[in-house]
Amino acid sequence: MKAQALVFMGAPGAGKGTQARKVATEFAIPHISTGEILREAVAGGAPLGLAAKEKMDAGMLVPDAIMCKIVEERVSREDCRNGFILDGFPRTLGQARFMDEMLQRQDRMRLLVLNLQVEPVLLMKRLTGRRTCPVCGRIYNMFFNPPANDSVCDLDRARLIERADDKEDAIRHRLAAYDRDTSPLIDYYEDRGVLHNVNGSRDPEAIAKELHGFLRTA
Repeated sequence: MKAQALVFMGAPGAGKGTQARKVATEFAIPHISTGEILREAVAGGAPLGLAAKEKMDAGMLVPDAIMCKIVEERVSREDCRNGFILDGFPRTLGQARFMDEMLQRQDRMRLLVLNLQVEPVLLMKRLTGRRTCPVCGRIYNMFFNPPANDSVCDLDRARLIERADDKEDAIRHRLAAYDRDTSPLIDYYEDRGVLHNVNGSRDPEAIAKELHGFLRTA
């Protein structure tokens, strides 16, 4: 794979984090999650991190101006020289345009956006069926990968928990927000000719095999 800035897009439950990690391992490039770099920036106590923390503590979204600068600092590090993967950024048209300008300004690698498409019914099953062990962290799915006993972990017998944001009403709200906020980004990248759609409804290994083959020649 040539040096590229890869962006993974997909609705909650589409599997973009899973596939991003597989690609990162296959091509030895960093997988950069916006949640992780925000936590790192806040923990570091730098001015941008403190500004982000102030917004998050107030229950507000981190403004584009702050988020863009945090991302720019992270992708400017040496480990991103041969490419990187962004998971969770950009989320708005403003962030997308900033990234275009950043890559052009730095004369960096070209951008490629991988969009995982999954049917809404399957997304609901993936998310509403998710259960997590609070002890070992193992994740189950009551539809696709259930424990031997519906309520406890196979490994340590701890009672499984369901996250509040995995309840059906919360998920419908998250999916509706994704459709509303992300469709302009999909159109934007499609118009620029950098969007590659991927059928995300299949087995994760089949998706990974297709992605790796595509990226080797991209």
